[in-house]
Amino acid sequence: MDLIAIPLLLAVGALLAVQAGANVQLGAATGSAFGASTLQLGVGAALLLAAAAAGGSLDAFGLLDDAEPWHLAGGLGSAVYITSGIVLFPRLGAIATVGLWIAGQMLASLALDGFGWLGVEAEALRAPDALGALAVAAGAALIVRAGGAAGAVSGRAGWVALAVLAGAALPVQGAVNAQLHADLDATIAVGAFSFLVATAGMALLLAAALAVARAPAPRLAPLRRVPWWGWLGGVAGAAYVTAVFSLIPEIGAAATVALTVTGQQAASVLVDRFGLLRLPRRPIPPARLAAVAALLIGVVLIQVA
Repeated sequence: MDLIAIPLLLAVGALLAVQAGANVQLGAATGSAFGASTLQLGVGAALLLAAAAAGGSLDAFGLLDDAEPWHLAGGLGSAVYITSGIVLFPRLGAIATVGLWIAGQMLASLALDGFGWLGVEAEALRAPDALGALAVAAGAALIVRAGGAAGAVSGRAGWVALAVLAGAALPVQGAVNAQLHADLDATIAVGAFSFLVATAGMALLLAAALAVARAPAPRLAPLRRVPWWGWLGGVAGAAYVTAVFSLIPEIGAAATVALTVTGQQAASVLVDRFGLLRLPRRPIPPARLAAVAALLIGVVLIQVA
């Protein structure tokens, strides 16, 4: 494996913690989780479009007509993932939801690698891969237990299934976007298109919430009081999505997901321990540290051979 990929993916995984903290700020300001997510995705789309224009790669959009229709749908994974958090956090809790997301990500990435689905190069499942996957799954289970959330998932099979499927949406999104990257051969343009699709999907959900559920309209005036880092969610998401679809063809889906998950959890430990991003300071129980250690062990095993 390219040694540069390891710290890069750990870093972009850590950005997911920044994205979550930023979304909390936007959600509190707008009073609408759907509105905050639409805004966050729109910021990411605008930044990637500007970067594509500066780099002269917007012409690649002219090749979209030649791409397979399913190659264009990758951005929906972000909308599914963010929406699931909005729905599941109040029902299962943050700890249980994140743990189940991790399980879904690992199951989907191993399936993509093992069966060669969605254009991912098929790789035989090796003993270190299986052991690494078990270690990551054990880490996810420990995350749920460490947060006292084991009871939250009991008897809620439907919500549990949704959390696992939403986690699986991320590596699937990466694989689909990797196919679009092969079609367009323009990394930033692919990221921009993916975020445009995600923003459109989230905007439709917002419109449905306003029209059908009579949800309150997002507030705009309080956005002036959002700290500067509260606008970094779109940047973090753009970096994550672009790195993942670029590296899945190089190192495989399982390795990519394992590294980003580890970076996310390591950053989350720091956020909780020191109360970063205006989030409450929480003690780090030994079980939580054991969960992160299990994730790290899983990553190392998946990189063996």
